[in-house]
Amino acid sequence: MPKHYEALQRAEQERRRKATGADAPAPASVSFEGPARPVTRAKAGGLLSRLFRGRKGAGLEESNEGNKRRIALLQPDSFVAEQYRSLRGRIDALAAQRPLKTLAVTSANAGEGKSTCAVNLATVNAMSVGRSVLLIDCDLRRPKVHWTLGLQPQVGLAEILSNQATLDEAIQKLDGVNLDVLPVRSVPPNPSELLASPEMRKLIEEIAGRYDRVVLDTPACLGLPDAKSISELCDGLVMVVRADVTPQEEVQAALDILDRRRVVGLVLNGSEASREQYGYY
Repeated sequence: MPKHYEALQRAEQERRRKATGADAPAPASVSFEGPARPVTRAKAGGLLSRLFRGRKGAGLEESNEGNKRRIALLQPDSFVAEQYRSLRGRIDALAAQRPLKTLAVTSANAGEGKSTCAVNLATVNAMSVGRSVLLIDCDLRRPKVHWTLGLQPQVGLAEILSNQATLDEAIQKLDGVNLDVLPVRSVPPNPSELLASPEMRKLIEEIAGRYDRVVLDTPACLGLPDAKSISELCDGLVMVVRADVTPQEEVQAALDILDRRRVVGLVLNGSEASREQYGYY
């Protein structure tokens, strides 16, 4: 695992130099060159603690951030929403060739826009006529879906996996769009074990029989086993890459961890071209 810690270290240094807002993603292709260089595990523990530290404070800035994360819901006719529809169309085209009912969305590191992509991809899928869609927050460490969508869950994924609640008790319906959401209510002490448990496998099998498409927001995959555990239960995997932030070797390291056969594509988030032509996005 040394290269994973190198990737985390590089990501932290990059984050200190660049702003890390949740810009809208647009599909793109990515090429890889050269292996990641090995490095020791020194200071890795401190880096992980900083990388996954919870957010503090609230107010107008956080409200604006939440609005950016659900842009397809608030502005369904915007350019950004159309990019998510294009992504949906590409996935639908692939689904004609292979099963793609359950889709995990991940990234190499935190802060690269995977939750934004998951929320908006699920939203535009729910806008399809006659399609039933479920969005699952699988980040049992730093859940964001309930905050982004303004939900106040009484029970969630952790309670289901711990046999403290049923799926029907945890699912919440989103107003204004035909979208069901399975949020996170409480952060458990054993997230990795729960996500890799037989209960998680049974849950995915159950929801795959209920819904036409399921989008799962997973934690970042470098430094944690959670995304790999979830992706192995899904039909496909979408990886989010942040433009000018995610180093090439980090994407390579993430794909080395995941099953490449399940990766249906990469999403380029925060590209300079889209910012120049469409303001913030």
